[in-house]
Amino acid sequence: MTDEFLVRPNPDDPRLTRKVKGVDHAGRPITTSVTVERPLTLFLNGREIVTMMTIGDYPEYLAIGYLLNQNMLLPDDEITRVDYEPDIDTVVVRTARETDFEDKLKKKTLTSGCAQGTIFGDVMEKFETATLPANAMLRTSWLYGLVKKINTAPSLYLEAGAIHGCVLCREDRPLVYMEDVGRHNAVDKIAGYMYRHDMDGGDKIFYTTGRLTSEMVIKTVQMGIPILVSRSGFTAWGVDLAKKAGVTLVGRARGKRFVALAGQDRIVYDADPRGKGEEPVRLRRKGGA
Repeated sequence: MTDEFLVRPNPDDPRLTRKVKGVDHAGRPITTSVTVERPLTLFLNGREIVTMMTIGDYPEYLAIGYLLNQNMLLPDDEITRVDYEPDIDTVVVRTARETDFEDKLKKKTLTSGCAQGTIFGDVMEKFETATLPANAMLRTSWLYGLVKKINTAPSLYLEAGAIHGCVLCREDRPLVYMEDVGRHNAVDKIAGYMYRHDMDGGDKIFYTTGRLTSEMVIKTVQMGIPILVSRSGFTAWGVDLAKKAGVTLVGRARGKRFVALAGQDRIVYDADPRGKGEEPVRLRRKGGA
């Protein structure tokens, strides 16, 4: 049921897709939906930080989440104001105390994230000291229920493809579903939502359509979430970091199938996969996520 979601994509929003005419493999005229991307420039206390390519929904959550996941904002920082100016595609985050973002910018390194994905040198320092709840669990009945609910919810992915999705979940309930052209943007939107709504990650599950890379594991740990699930596959460093941090890492979760490469001790096998169907063909063939 889509009404389980606190936030979910709105594929009917005219700002997020547009119709484009073309031809198909047989040369027949077609009209199809394509995802719209636009620049968003982020300022922190009047200083320009980065320009991101994004679909443009939830700019406040994206801005706050980006700054949190880059350690440019700390959890105890007081955000006094967030101003979004759609006419000039700009969002300004203001804090009560000065930040040390200029030093962090000097330590910026590229990651495998699409488009503008970055991490900073001291992000790993925070990762090294993070602790996740040892008593968290993932029931396979929850996993099967989540995959079905997420894959059948209305989304830009089903409407137009060429987009990544991330979902914050609790047990078998999807709570916050965000999409964007880069998976890191979708993650950051959820991080910003959690900050604004004072949500704890210890009892949550994080689902993504994208690859389980080092960046995805690092950001999940930063949000305090012990379980990371994807419909896609793994990178070796992502698996290594998950094992080091104590993250339960589940990939290739499609229909009744999944593979766990870290934190398997949290999984409770309480559902018979023989009673679950395969992933619908329209989901397997949809491109772009």
